[in-house]
Formats: sequence, structure tokens, C-alpha cells
Amino acid sequence: MVLWMIGLSGAGKTTLSRIMYDRLKPTTPNLVILDGDVLRDLFGNDVDHSIEGRRRNAERLSHLTRFLADQSIHVIAAVLSIFPEWQKWNRENVPGYAEVYLRVPFDILKRRNEKLYAPALRGELKNVVGVDINFPEPEHADLIIENHDRDDFDTMIDQILRIPSVAEILKK
Repeated sequence: MVLWMIGLSGAGKTTLSRIMYDRLKPTTPNLVILDGDVLRDLFGNDVDHSIEGRRRNAERLSHLTRFLADQSIHVIAAVLSIFPEWQKWNRENVPGYAEVYLRVPFDILKRRNEKLYAPALRGELKNVVGVDINFPEPEHADLIIENHDRDDFDTMIDQILRIPSVAEILKK
């Protein structure tokens, strides 16, 4: 099982992924979380936040995810995922892949992550997805969660666990 949690900064990807991890880990010991920002740190912050730096990070994340999935390690990946070609690559190459898109109106995101979006909107910070880098909404998400409220994570997890490919893998 690979859960590719997609959304803009402040959408709740990391929080939901950690809560889901804590819920599943006791019965799914071969489970890991991959976070786009943590992966940057892991590789020594050698890529920037430009489109090309983000593309390189996306490629690494996709290949690492396939490497783990090929060894029957379940992955929850919390990522911006702004490259449809990599989402397509994941579907074609990563076993047990499912996309979950956390959709949040931009005005809510601005309030949740003011430290990022306020300076970007003032032009003081560049390469911010959703401001000066386009965020293409995923076209083939297995589940879209409208995450306007941040307090209903159990319901979100229940929805994710009902994705047919996820439910089937977790039954084993």
C-alpha cells in the first residue's frame, strides 16, 4: 500500500499522515512515512524550491517509494506533488499506489500557514506553490477530502481506509 497524500502547504497532509501512521502502525509494522520536506533534509538540502529543484525532489520521492513498496513496505507519503507526470509514473510503477487529495480553499490555507503565504503574496518570498508556482489539482485522485476543518481526522482516515486498493491490502 502506498498512500500519496497530496495538497498545498497547510492542507493537513503531514498531520493526517502522522495520525494515520499512529493508527495503523500497531497492526502494520512494515509502515513508514515519507514527507517531502523531511526527504529534502535527508538528502542534505541539495535541491532548492525552484521548479527544477522540486522536480528532482519529486523524482527521488517516487523512486524511493517504489523501492520501499517493492520490498512490501507500506508507505504514507505527504507531498505537494505538483507534477502530474510523476503521479502518472507512480500509478504505472508503484505497486498498491493510491492518491488522496486534501483540498482546502486558499483563504483557509492563508490563515493556517500565514508565515509562508503572507510574504509570498507580498512578493517577498519566491517559489511558493499556490502563489507563484502553479498547483495543478490531481486529475485522478482515488479520494478527494475537503479539509476545511482540521478536527475530523478519524473520519478522514476511515474514508481513506475504504479506498478499495487500500482496504484489500490491509486485509492481508
